[in-house]
Amino acid sequence: MLKVGDPAPRFEAVNQEGKILKLEDFKGKWVVLYFYPKDDTPGCTVEAKGFESLRKEFESEGAVILGVSKDDINSHKKFCAKYGLNFHLLADTDAKIIEIYGAKGGLFTKRMTYLISPDGRVAHIWKKVKPQGHAEEVLNKIKELKDAGS
Repeated sequence: MLKVGDPAPRFEAVNQEGKILKLEDFKGKWVVLYFYPKDDTPGCTVEAKGFESLRKEFESEGAVILGVSKDDINSHKKFCAKYGLNFHLLADTDAKIIEIYGAKGGLFTKRMTYLISPDGRVAHIWKKVKPQGHAEEVLNKIKELKDAGS
């Protein structure tokens, strides 16, 4: 299991628009890597809408939001269109990223979040996430770590 301070494992995945993204693409930024079970389900929708509602604040803090589930590109595309989501959702259909980050559950992906620092290290881990209010928690943690000089 990954710990705070560990180098974040590299990954590559396709987003909802078919664009290949790599962790290295976001070097120098805070990366919110959040894992969730399934597009367009109640908890996942609440969580995604929470991140979208604060997206501009995340961007002003130098952060990018990446959602990861086993859903495919088409599912992600529909989910984004339905709720006006303007951040990347990564299609991890073979669960490789989910596995290396320890988010593999039974049938579904565990709901957990990693905050990766601009230098590519794990800055914080939320192992059990409640969808309501989670985006605020993550944003506050980024501000706290920036204030502390991390």
